[in-house]
Amino acid sequence: MKTTLKNQYAQTNQVLIFLVSIVFGYNVYQAIVHPEKSHLILSFILLAITCYMCKEYGYKAKKEKEEN
Repeated sequence: MKTTLKNQYAQTNQVLIFLVSIVFGYNVYQAIVHPEKSHLILSFILLAITCYMCKEYGYKAKKEKEEN
């Protein structure tokens, strides 16, 4: 028996969620402390893209057993 991942994009989406969280958190901090340096519009666009990607491809890996 061989275990394979059914969702190939799960790890990529996890990395995308991590990076967008960092960028969004930094820009929220900038909006609070230095409003002139924040780029919240770009952060919201990245957040929307991430939400779409996770809904389309999923973000949890599903294991599937194959029998030879």
